[in-house]
Amino acid sequence: MKVWRSLGMRVAMSAGIVLVIFIVLSAFALEHAFRDSARSVRQERLLAQIYLLMAAAEVDTSGALSITGGTPEPRLDLPGSGLYARIQDRDGNEVWRSRSSLSVSPPAAARMRPGEQRFALVHGTQGESYFAQSFGVSWATNGGSFPFTFTVLEDLAPFEDQIAAYRTTLFTWLGGTALLLLVALGLTLRWGLRPLRSVADELQRLERGDQEQIRGDYPAELERLTGNLNRLVAHERARQQRYRDALADLAHSLKTPLALMRGELRDTPGSAQEMHEQIERMDRLVAYHLQRASASGRSALAVPLSIQPTVERLVAALRKVNADKPVEVDLALAPDARFRGDEGDLTEVLGNLLDNAFKWCAGRIRVHAHVEARALLLGIDDDGPGIPESAAREVLQRGGRADQSTPGHGIGLAVVRDVVQAYGGKVRIGRGELGGAAITLEFPGMG
Repeated sequence: MKVWRSLGMRVAMSAGIVLVIFIVLSAFALEHAFRDSARSVRQERLLAQIYLLMAAAEVDTSGALSITGGTPEPRLDLPGSGLYARIQDRDGNEVWRSRSSLSVSPPAAARMRPGEQRFALVHGTQGESYFAQSFGVSWATNGGSFPFTFTVLEDLAPFEDQIAAYRTTLFTWLGGTALLLLVALGLTLRWGLRPLRSVADELQRLERGDQEQIRGDYPAELERLTGNLNRLVAHERARQQRYRDALADLAHSLKTPLALMRGELRDTPGSAQEMHEQIERMDRLVAYHLQRASASGRSALAVPLSIQPTVERLVAALRKVNADKPVEVDLALAPDARFRGDEGDLTEVLGNLLDNAFKWCAGRIRVHAHVEARALLLGIDDDGPGIPESAAREVLQRGGRADQSTPGHGIGLAVVRDVVQAYGGKVRIGRGELGGAAITLEFPGMG
């Protein structure tokens, strides 16, 4: 996509995604913390209601419990107020309930042992939800000790409304903060990427010929880039100037011979010898000046290399290294199979592959190369134990230490992989016709 070609858009979108993730996670964490805090507040409030009920309760010697002086919380006397209370004896029988629960049937709580308390979310028979705080007590009288369970329940709806209101406020503020951060990020990116835009503008002026070099004062990270660009531009202009000078010298040098030829042809049309000498002189001058221009300005290009001499040289060297191991090496190299690249890279690749083949083969190696679909396919097979399919990916990885790879293959093959990938190629590992490892390298664009 074209949008990803813009460095500014990449940074902006990446930062925007990170910001959105941060805002969402922050909102989740803050809401979770607020919910826990609000839940704790309700637990403490309900426990305080139980303590007030216990203070207002009286138990006679027979164990009968009553609330004297009225309930401590007015909501407990208001039917359907959302706050309900009940007291149960040791057998779970209800001995008292608040008037607020006359029109509703809040769920009964489990009996608590003396000193035990529990706060939980409970559900009624019609799907309604409550916070329930229960507390077990043992009431001592002259007639003995009588256990009771005090329970206070509060409707969950106000709690959920509080959470919803907090969530709305939270997302409003976080959304506004995110918007401000995005604006600040955009301004920061615009300011931070201004030197790159300036370089691009100066390059356009260079292309139009409005200026001769990059003149701006740029940050340290861009100084080396702009310096190299200026040197490249200067070198290119010097090279062009050398071409122009060489061609001008050639034209100037040809003027006199051409003038003499015209004079000879006009005065003595039959003078072939003089004309021949002037033509030879012209030929030498043309060759000299063209060679001068070419030598001073031509860039070095990759020359196709024949694979066979490199293979033969490496095989000869490895035979000396492995003199105690007779190895038969078969070569099947197509005449059109040539490597277009650095000779050192070809030597590095073949050297590693042949070294591994000599180490692991039983006595036979086959080197083959041909061109297929404009790609050079270069392979080395051996009759050794081979490389298991499960280890093929591992041996191509470059680890921090040599012992992180399969013995005899890991580091060398990792180097081969790096070189081949530098040419845009691929490395394939399998089992060949000789029964051992078969490693095939594919170099595109060399046919």
